[in-house]
Amino acid sequence: MSDPTDAADRSLAIRVMMMPRDTNANGTIFGGVLLSYVDQAGAIHVRTLGARRVVTVAMDSVEFKQPVYVGDVLSFYARTISIGQTSARIHVNVEAQRFRQPGVIVHVTSAELTFVSINEDRKPTPIRQDAGATGKREMP
Repeated sequence: MSDPTDAADRSLAIRVMMMPRDTNANGTIFGGVLLSYVDQAGAIHVRTLGARRVVTVAMDSVEFKQPVYVGDVLSFYARTISIGQTSARIHVNVEAQRFRQPGVIVHVTSAELTFVSINEDRKPTPIRQDAGATGKREMP
């Protein structure tokens, strides 16, 4: 079941199958592995908005709703919350398709991340050339 707060305008950023190397001592997937993919999914999505290089400056609190097991296929869906001149806030929702229960999809976690677009000198730069200098804009 997907996160009810996730709008229909989300896009698939990453899909990956969890492997034994990703497990902790309890036999489930490390939370840090999931957070790494959440970060990558958000960065991939913000690049579709026009940014070339981005850095993550914030990730809100993350609560793991369901465990993830070896063989589960995780889908990381992203959507734009808002765009500023040099930053963007992205929502990432994670769903697991269970390996041992074909057809079962569960909501694992979600997070909101803030990314800043940077240039080659690692200085903030406009996300899009047409981005105005006036604060945030909501995306349709």
